[in-house]
Amino acid sequence: MLTKIRRNVVAGILTFIPIWITFWVISFLVGVLVALGSPLVSWCVSSLGIHSPTLAEGRSAQWFQGTVSVAIVLAGLYLLGEIATAVAGRRLLAAFDYLMAKIPVVQSIYGAARQLVTSFQTKPGSSQRVVLIEFPSNEMKTIGLVTRIFNDADTGEEIAAVYVPTTPNPTSGYMELVPVSKLVMMDWTINEAMTFIMSGGAAAPPKLNYSKSARASAP
Repeated sequence: MLTKIRRNVVAGILTFIPIWITFWVISFLVGVLVALGSPLVSWCVSSLGIHSPTLAEGRSAQWFQGTVSVAIVLAGLYLLGEIATAVAGRRLLAAFDYLMAKIPVVQSIYGAARQLVTSFQTKPGSSQRVVLIEFPSNEMKTIGLVTRIFNDADTGEEIAAVYVPTTPNPTSGYMELVPVSKLVMMDWTINEAMTFIMSGGAAAPPKLNYSKSARASAP
């Protein structure tokens, strides 16, 4: 009986963990969307209350405002994406980037975030985006994402800036500087790498280039 209870409890925990992680991630994303859209929705409800208190009362429920907030933000993001991909939109975005670069303090924050997003849209030089690096010791390896390639000012050696996401939250992680010659290049896409990280290694392509023989230096 005790063995059965222990087995079922462990099975229940293992079943609950992915549900909890999924719920946590979705709750976080929805919370961000609600926080972004709430000011506009609250203003609309307040304005409606001036002209029609009865109608505004039915729109003041928290679930209603949250739903509308998410819908507004998603629609705004879609519209922003449409603008950013259009020719006129790209010019407007370039002008906005130029404006942000002229504002003290803001230029550092916005510029760094902008460069990070841009870096994931193009390959860093001649190397692959997803790599393995020796971390946290020489006997272990972990998945990393190359964000940029530098040259050592003293030796001329190519050095990669590698972001190492953590499990199950890939938005936190480590920044490592690794010689390109020590990178193990992988043929995984970023989506495959992120799925691997968030699932704790449970979801991954059937093969990976782990051995040192898979290393390839950038020409």
